[in-house]
Amino acid sequence: MMSWFRTPPAQRSVVSVFMPVALLLAFCCVSSLLLGAGSVGPNASLQVLLGKGTSDAIFIVYELRLPRLYIGLTAGLCLGVAGALMQSVARNPLAEPGLLGVSAGSAFTVAVALTLGMSLSTLPIELAQIGALLGCFFVIGVAKMQGQRNDPVRLVLAGAALTSLLTAMTSLLLMYNEQAADEIRFWVTGSIAGRNIEQLTRVLPSLLIAFVCVLYVARPLASLALGERVAIGLGYKPSRIRLIVVLAVALLVGAATAIAGPVIFVGLVVPFAARALVGPDIRRTLWLCLPLGPLMIITADVFSRLIAQPTEMPLGVLTAIVGAPVLLAIVRAQRLPTL
Repeated sequence: MMSWFRTPPAQRSVVSVFMPVALLLAFCCVSSLLLGAGSVGPNASLQVLLGKGTSDAIFIVYELRLPRLYIGLTAGLCLGVAGALMQSVARNPLAEPGLLGVSAGSAFTVAVALTLGMSLSTLPIELAQIGALLGCFFVIGVAKMQGQRNDPVRLVLAGAALTSLLTAMTSLLLMYNEQAADEIRFWVTGSIAGRNIEQLTRVLPSLLIAFVCVLYVARPLASLALGERVAIGLGYKPSRIRLIVVLAVALLVGAATAIAGPVIFVGLVVPFAARALVGPDIRRTLWLCLPLGPLMIITADVFSRLIAQPTEMPLGVLTAIVGAPVLLAIVRAQRLPTL
């Protein structure tokens, strides 16, 4: 065991890290079904899983907690992979959808749709993905990804400005529509409570396209990390790689925002942890992001039910509590200039 910890991350087997994380995720999934803020406790929930239990307990477990678990798994996977892609293509450890306005752009388009009379249950997923796509293009423009060295501070400041602007515009829209404000109040802070399987099935086609894109760009991104000349010498076109990555990130973040709200810091913490465990190779990082993203969302969701009983704390608050110290650690490790 001690020899494993002394092994450099890049030399560790992905399987040796993936399996313990997957087992921990399985434990958290069971906890998500057993624990909640309501009157149905672990014993009653366990009886339901064993094929027994009261009708109320069966409804809580299978109609409320199970869809919530599925959506948490999907949202965590999307945000974790999207964060790894953004950080790789921007070559910047601070590139994260929630920090750079990508999630805020998606949330703004959702708010516009709600203000126009739509509801979250009937909202076209494409609207959230279009907002995320616009946020991605803004990030690319600021990062100046044309072979130049990116300034992490400028990137984060521009992303914070975009996020603040879009958040203010979202709040302004909701002030003029009380019904939309009531529907989005809890969602806008990030939440997977009250979601249903139908909302999840509507995002699956776009997620399939996104993961085909991820499989296509994984190897080229590893080459691009060595420099544009190396990637070109291997037969890849950097501009095409970036465009496909932008499309994949927009699909992933848009889908996650549509079903779970603008949950921040997941796309920052998950790739950071994955690189610390298996090294900087984007192919290895993406593999580990698959269980790490859902693990962070599900763990935060379980704690959000238990901390403020009998009510629930918004999911986004818990992820922010975890993510803020990680952001500070990254900034300190990168020795970024301070104002």
